[in-house]
Amino acid sequence: MKHLIPKFTINLNLAQVRNLVLCVSYCFQRMADKTVDGRPWTGCAVLFLQSLCPGVNLLSLFKDERGKFIVFKVIKLTLTDSAGGLGGYEILKVHDADPFLGVEMKFVDVAACQQFLESYSSGTVRQSLSQHGCRLLALPQELTVETQLKASTHILDLYLDKLELCLHQIHLSQPERLRDEEIDHLEKQLQDQAFSHGPQLTPLTQEESLPSNCFKFQNRVFEDRMLTAADVQSFSNGVGRHWKHVGRALGKNCRALKSPAIDNLAYEYEREGLYEQAYQLLSRFIQAEGREAKLSRLVKALEDCKLTSLAENVLDVQP
Repeated sequence: MKHLIPKFTINLNLAQVRNLVLCVSYCFQRMADKTVDGRPWTGCAVLFLQSLCPGVNLLSLFKDERGKFIVFKVIKLTLTDSAGGLGGYEILKVHDADPFLGVEMKFVDVAACQQFLESYSSGTVRQSLSQHGCRLLALPQELTVETQLKASTHILDLYLDKLELCLHQIHLSQPERLRDEEIDHLEKQLQDQAFSHGPQLTPLTQEESLPSNCFKFQNRVFEDRMLTAADVQSFSNGVGRHWKHVGRALGKNCRALKSPAIDNLAYEYEREGLYEQAYQLLSRFIQAEGREAKLSRLVKALEDCKLTSLAENVLDVQP
């Protein structure tokens, strides 16, 4: 009597097959990465951007002389937010990938690359692009951006839940060029602009002591004051789903926002939406703290939550 051998059929779509192949490849090549002769970790990725707002074409704007600088600043500020600062990466080139605008990035720090990937996966990159773009381009509506992230020919959007695999693919995709001269020029423009603002953006030197009515943000001095209705509106418009994180940061030094106050706010104003929840959060903070509900405390909470772009909006830092 013949033994019957059961047959199994596995149905995989193209994306799943590709993902499986990448996982297997990663397992075999990971050991080889550890034996690279002590050289610094580097890698390359390309971020593709396309505006979904009618009348706003990022590619066309970048081809315009004035628009080029504004779009570059939006990209630079977004990367600063999402990669945890100015270090660990550099922009090599911004190129035409019609209908997308391609931003080629070189990472020289695995921690910065990892933080960028986490920000990209959580949607923080899109949020920063939207906030910076809306402010710097003076748009009457929110900027909605479609994005895609690639390392060589691999679309990282397909397996963002596998962080180490994405890091591996970026590491394998080594940069093939030096930084473009156009990017050098734009970087210099940004630096020149940073030092040409008015008194509110005065750089703080080590020899200067910080006045009691001032606070420091991004190595610049701002006058401290009580929060205003305009601050509350700016915060509520921009914070989105991150309002709880800011609330917990403020709650470290505000008894009115201690647990479970924030969860209660979320439940009470759930039907009104994120704007109203954020508005009520800051209103409660002002009501509880009175004269101590200072601008510096909100900015510090936003920094702690890595929402530097929103802090700039609240401070009305001009482009």
